[in-house]
Amino acid sequence: MKPYVIGRVMGIGLRVAGRVAGRRLAGSHAAASLPRVAMPTTAQSRAAGQAAGLTSKNVARGVGGFLKPFRRVGSIVWLEVTGVFFLLPVIVFAPNLWRMRASWEHGPEHRMFLLTLGVVVVFLYLGVTSFWRARKK
Repeated sequence: MKPYVIGRVMGIGLRVAGRVAGRRLAGSHAAASLPRVAMPTTAQSRAAGQAAGLTSKNVARGVGGFLKPFRRVGSIVWLEVTGVFFLLPVIVFAPNLWRMRASWEHGPEHRMFLLTLGVVVVFLYLGVTSFWRARKK
């Protein structure tokens, strides 16, 4: 048996697992009537594991190579969508900030003005830097 043939290795494992499950379902008295199967040796198991690892590594490299052109475009789109969502609170809170501009120093809505100003400044910074990072890519 070639160690790089993954289908054979998985087929043998599936047959052995099926026989074990059949024995457990049938009970212990029917276990004696089933034929014995030679278990694979440690070297065969190790070779099968290495073949599976090599196959999965090659599949991961192939998928990564296929998706590489989409990674850059996807990250730019992600940054732009994130920037739009960061600018939404700015659009919502900016009219309130304009309405409360008269109480910026010691008016009745001084605390609310400062809180709204903080929210607008933070989200404006996050939105602008998100678009800036997208432009740099």
